[in-house]
Amino acid sequence: MSTINTDALQSLGIAATQPGTGKDYKTKDELGQQEFLELMVAQVRNQDPFKPLENGEFLSQIAQFSTVNGIQDLQSSFSSLAGSLNSNQALQASALVGRSVMVNSDVGVLTAGGTISGAIGLPENSSEVAVGFYNVAGELIREVPLGPQNKGIIEFKWDGLNDAGAAAAKGAYKIVARARIDGEDVALATLVRDNVESVILGRPGEGTVLNLSALGATDLNRVEEIR
Repeated sequence: MSTINTDALQSLGIAATQPGTGKDYKTKDELGQQEFLELMVAQVRNQDPFKPLENGEFLSQIAQFSTVNGIQDLQSSFSSLAGSLNSNQALQASALVGRSVMVNSDVGVLTAGGTISGAIGLPENSSEVAVGFYNVAGELIREVPLGPQNKGIIEFKWDGLNDAGAAAAKGAYKIVARARIDGEDVALATLVRDNVESVILGRPGEGTVLNLSALGATDLNRVEEIR
């Protein structure tokens, strides 16, 4: 809010002391509503009678002051609302620890002796659906055929074995899903399943982050399904 020189207030006949304080008064650095009204009255008393202020000028000053007060009240309300939302999100996120979630991702992490599972959304009936797993060098390690499927959510699972039946190296694998629809190959987005180990609660304005067993730190807004 705007500040005002206390000398200017005194020159207009407005006391800068607090009642009952005598000489040891405390000056105010902010112009409050009461001081603003007193200043308006003093302005009317001390105006030049030959050049009086227009009514529009007074209304404009009052409107500006009301707008500032309204914005401050609105900011305070939004701050309280944001705090409540953050607390509510924190409680919800903490309940995810130990749960299984589906995350929007085209990367899965294979652990020693583990598997990679997830799901795809099929927009139309397909005569052939398959999910391929590629290593960091871009080599196809295994393609899992899912056969013909009706439209909807189709789950998949890779047992971690390559085409020769040997265990694939642990690490990250790119997942590529495709479906044959009306005689054409269509690329499909994938969801990857993982377990929530812990939750990192973001500060105001920041999102909540989940620590997943395989995928690591993942934004909460990437979660599509919770089990």
